[in-house]
Amino acid sequence: MLNEQELLSALRRRDSAAFNQLFDTYSDKVYRLALSQLENEDEAEGVVQDAFLRLFERLDQFEGRSKLSTWLYRVAYNLCQDRLRQRRPLLSLDEDNDDNDLPAPTVLIDWEDLPEQYLSAAEVSAELDRAIATLPPKLKTVFMLREMEGLSTRECAEVVGISVSAAKVRLHRARLLLREQLAAYFAERV
Repeated sequence: MLNEQELLSALRRRDSAAFNQLFDTYSDKVYRLALSQLENEDEAEGVVQDAFLRLFERLDQFEGRSKLSTWLYRVAYNLCQDRLRQRRPLLSLDEDNDDNDLPAPTVLIDWEDLPEQYLSAAEVSAELDRAIATLPPKLKTVFMLREMEGLSTRECAEVVGISVSAAKVRLHRARLLLREQLAAYFAERV
């Protein structure tokens, strides 16, 4: 397994083993990002192909200011945004100015008092997946990159093209919305 610098050098030499390593390491992650954005498996697969193709075509433009994986995520994210714009040309995907308007919880529940059987049930996992799917796209992207793919907040911001503070706000808002939805779910069961 090559480290990032070795991988980049091998990719620039057009080493097929390096391409295979990059694809094997990141194709599933790029697919999950695309699927979370586009909610269509065929389009997500197309984004994976297009993202790797674009990366390979423009590898000489990579300056190394970020990780190669972050750049790949950014390429995939931009491809998703392009597809979304084609679907809904009137929908604005720009950053809203309401990032300071955090939702106030309406359902309060003491998470520490929940029986363990609720927290480990497959039903809860399915409810969490449903809650994540309902997040607004700009919040879902940052949440997925940070919590599911393990990117740092700085890397999330770089992928989405926003400031680190805006990424933190979006992550916080996503967590609040998820907590609200899950609180309502648990309130029904307690």
